Amino acid sequence: MNIAQIEANLQALIKAFNKDSFIYDFLLAYGIPKASITRLQQGNLNLSKKAGEIAWTNKLFFKAAAPDENMHDLFLQIQKMPLKLEPRFRIVTDFETLAAFDSKTMDSLDIPIRELAQHFDFFLPWAGMEKAEIHTENPADVKAAGKMAKLFDEIKKDNPDNTPETVHQLNLFLSRLLFCFFAEDTGIFSKGLFSGAVFAHTQQDGSDLSAYLQRVFGVMSTPRTLLPTDLPVFLTDFPYVNGGLFKKEIPVPLFSRRSRQTLLECGELNWAAINPDIFGSMIQAVVSPEHRGSLGMHYTSVPNIMKVIQPLFLDELHAAFEAAKGSKTKLKALLYRLSRIKILDPACGSGNFLIIAYKELRQLEILIIKELQELSLSNIQLSNFYGIELDGFAHEIAMLSLWLAEHQMNQLFFEQLNHSKPALPLSESGRIVRGNATRLDWAAICPQVEGEEVFVLGNPPYVGSSLQSIEQKMDMAIAFVGIEGYKNLDYIACWFLKGARYIKNTASKYAFVSTNSICQGEQVALLWTYLFKLNLEIGFAYTSFKWKNNAKANAGVSVIIVGIRNESKGQKYLFINDIKSNASNINPYLSNGQNLIVEKRQTSLSLLKDMTSGVKAGDGGNLILNPDEKTQLLNEFPHISHLIKNYVGADDLMNGNKRYCLWISDKDIEIAYSIPSLKKRFEKCRELRLASRKAATQKKANAPHEFDENKFVDAEAIIIPQTGSERRNYLPIAFLNSNIIIANSARIIYNGEPYLFSILSSLMHILWVKAVAGRLKMDMQYSNTLCYNTFPFPVISLENKEILEMHVYEVIGEREKHSEKTLAQLYDPDLMPSGLRQAHQALDIAVERCYRSKPFENDEERLAYLFKLYEQMI
Repeated sequence: MNIAQIEANLQALIKAFNKDSFIYDFLLAYGIPKASITRLQQGNLNLSKKAGEIAWTNKLFFKAAAPDENMHDLFLQIQKMPLKLEPRFRIVTDFETLAAFDSKTMDSLDIPIRELAQHFDFFLPWAGMEKAEIHTENPADVKAAGKMAKLFDEIKKDNPDNTPETVHQLNLFLSRLLFCFFAEDTGIFSKGLFSGAVFAHTQQDGSDLSAYLQRVFGVMSTPRTLLPTDLPVFLTDFPYVNGGLFKKEIPVPLFSRRSRQTLLECGELNWAAINPDIFGSMIQAVVSPEHRGSLGMHYTSVPNIMKVIQPLFLDELHAAFEAAKGSKTKLKALLYRLSRIKILDPACGSGNFLIIAYKELRQLEILIIKELQELSLSNIQLSNFYGIELDGFAHEIAMLSLWLAEHQMNQLFFEQLNHSKPALPLSESGRIVRGNATRLDWAAICPQVEGEEVFVLGNPPYVGSSLQSIEQKMDMAIAFVGIEGYKNLDYIACWFLKGARYIKNTASKYAFVSTNSICQGEQVALLWTYLFKLNLEIGFAYTSFKWKNNAKANAGVSVIIVGIRNESKGQKYLFINDIKSNASNINPYLSNGQNLIVEKRQTSLSLLKDMTSGVKAGDGGNLILNPDEKTQLLNEFPHISHLIKNYVGADDLMNGNKRYCLWISDKDIEIAYSIPSLKKRFEKCRELRLASRKAATQKKANAPHEFDENKFVDAEAIIIPQTGSERRNYLPIAFLNSNIIIANSARIIYNGEPYLFSILSSLMHILWVKAVAGRLKMDMQYSNTLCYNTFPFPVISLENKEILEMHVYEVIGEREKHSEKTLAQLYDPDLMPSGLRQAHQALDIAVERCYRSKPFENDEERLAYLFKLYEQMI
């Protein structure tokens, strides 16, 4: 049962509403077997004997309100009622309104019963699916980030020195301020100690604040027994902190009235509400104002982190806790298991993933100890949290943030259990190593010990193969030694490869946030062939979603999350639009299907007409004319009109540009060279080609009047842009007349029958392209060998071809109604005219009937069908 079917079933239920059978129809709508419903109706599964009530173990407690009962009062009673059968859902209705409570997520629903279909996702667990839990951002984090940015700017005005040493010292100074703000709001210091001391003991103009803070930091870095006996009380109020945070003496920056006031404003925030994971992200963003615009690229928000750690290990641990309830032996075994878990982030930055993982494990530990009802201290140590980070400052901040997280959790531990470890002096922090993760031995940093579990996670850097620095290319060469083709992989593939080698033949698992690229195009064959040879599999995956958080400059990057483990019989989960579904297997294209890899082909798998690339000019623009240049040339030399042809590239097609090119045959060489302006163009082209490092290009310098490739076909053509936006729902393609030179930024089918236009314009085809095409930045790269030649399409009858052709002309007709719009505008999903959209939808139905008579329910089903057909056809 899929989502579309459930929604349709609920709409049908409301349309043919029956009070007597409502609850049974409701359960059937989610795919509950009819046999189970029959047993429920007969009373075999219903543990309640009261009229209007159903009590079904683990699934449901249902009660219909009597006419004289207040439905909402009844719902409150049912919600609080202890039930041994532990139903997932508690539902009350008067058949006008429905109220429901989910005992797992603690969510509730209260809606008019006619709106049931609009809230279908609430009851998805009945169908074996879970709506992924969304963790929202903490507004305090966002506010603190803005305040700290303002403070940094003010301090920089007072201290304009930008030498690397000074910048590093300022960064370290800000981390100390962060600790002090946090400490005075969370019980490490007495309440308001730091901000109050600054306010009371320094001048308003900020002139003495630098010297004052220098003395305060010195006190916090010195054991009490070593302090001078004559220190004033306002200094001795500050405790000994140590832990390395105040150990190194650095100059404190100068302050002015404005910067002092901004510091005090920062102190007024409630830092107890701040997530420590934001600390490093704030600093990394604010210390370099030019980097603030890319904060969203580097800051991994709590909701996104939870998408990694929940399916990687947290959900399973919580399930183990639920199963252990009532058994002290099992609860103690689970506590011991938690103490043996290690977390490794080999691209940890300021420690975001490590901190959230630490806090979640500590919270679970508290739940277990409360269930045990025995006195116990925490056995989850920061020393079990490992990280690798290249940047020195981020490395320091990660350790600081872990300390702060430990204190927060110790406070929570005390609140819940009335005992905890002391806050000061700071103890050993996480094991964060500074270095290049692509070259370090992860097993030496975080050793794998029998009986321990290591979960590797993180958000490694995204750098495409063409954008890598020399250093990064060397990293790739070292990581992929002995593996061919690695140069076409993205930089993040290093982490997937090293992670695979690290977890092989162990109980460990890893999950990384990544760009889509490693699961698309030629990178699939290059990377996943090797990973599967190591007997690894995808345990869970999030298909593409937008990378969002509350940062001011919110990045719009599309990412995926892929969880890898050794082959097992464990359940696999696929997350699509935050809906969690079971999968029999997850292939490297993140679809529910077998582990096949789509490889380039030189001919069409479906025996479709050949597709080729356009013509490469290789001329530096010297053989190309704009409309004005063409007009001017023909005004002077009208007899050479036969030397100029229409020239169309992908951009021209999409945006309606007009361009022309010089197309010189051998018999026209003398005429062309007799025209000074053309001869000058040819000379520039010759110089350009001679300067090339490629021997073939240098050879073409002997004929600078010709295109680099001379494979023009004088025929009508179907043209497809090579580069296309992932946002589009359809590929924008077109028919072109003969005698047009098509640039190599497009793909061409010469003399293509109209029904091919229909296939290429369909939803089925673009779904295939989005799955298997390569990417340039975030744009799809349409390839004849990887997209067109691999596309699985059945042999169809002449009658079906005629039906498809009819829909092609309807699409063209709708386009012509909007002739003032470009193809780019027509196929923008937000601007597409409704008539054109409807014509495409009708075309889609016709194309899909070529595959099977039963309609597809959703895109996931379409893609799974295509992969299965591809597997059969190869």
